[in-house]
Amino acid sequence: MKAERVKVYAVGPDVKAPEFIPTNLPPIVAEKCKKKIDGKVALSLLVDATGRTRNLMFVHPLGNDLDRLALKIVATDRFTSATRNGMPVVAAESVEVNMQACLEENHGNAGNKTYELRLRSQPVRKYESLSRPIEEAVLTAGDTTKDSAGRSARTKPEDGLTFPVPLNHPDRDSVIEASKPGISGSCKITYIVDTQGMPQDVRVVRSLDPVFDERFIEFIHKSRFTPAMKNGEPIPVVGRDELSVTPPN
Repeated sequence: MKAERVKVYAVGPDVKAPEFIPTNLPPIVAEKCKKKIDGKVALSLLVDATGRTRNLMFVHPLGNDLDRLALKIVATDRFTSATRNGMPVVAAESVEVNMQACLEENHGNAGNKTYELRLRSQPVRKYESLSRPIEEAVLTAGDTTKDSAGRSARTKPEDGLTFPVPLNHPDRDSVIEASKPGISGSCKITYIVDTQGMPQDVRVVRSLDPVFDERFIEFIHKSRFTPAMKNGEPIPVVGRDELSVTPPN
């Protein structure tokens, strides 16, 4: 079944902007906070004709867990519909999400510790209309946490397919510098870039050293991308990366 394409409108004389409907999210209890993490993440998105957020993508990511939290926050936001001559339409928006969060420590039944990133105050969202949006798009869900499991990721070039482009640049040299003395060779990793530009299903396919492998995995998890696109639709694709260590002369 062919995906349906919709026209995307910019706010103007005949297009009324969607209006954000504020909501309050429950903050955590302050004494549970083990580590404070604050920051701003910028995203682009579409607001569909029913006021739901769609096609979330990074504009300025941070490369940490606040990126994922920002996606979850915006995915649950709701709007009044944008209208053109009184009829609901799809409109393009950008948002800056200012978050104050912290790692909350939890204890499982077996006594093991787990950590969850939770808000410690209400996030501040600043929405603005995009003046030059794409003309047409295929709408995807705002929350795509199960997207990679539910769809086949592309592995090879196809007509009309544009591959992901890195948006941030984690420090590759720090991975090499953290390697053990005397190690030489390469580590190869595969992963899926989902429809929001997040790396998922990160796997080592050629191991070098357990510590080096783990540092390289962390590097991939910090990477953010523009998602792959095909005919106006963001799609998951398989990415590959390799990092080599050469012993000093």
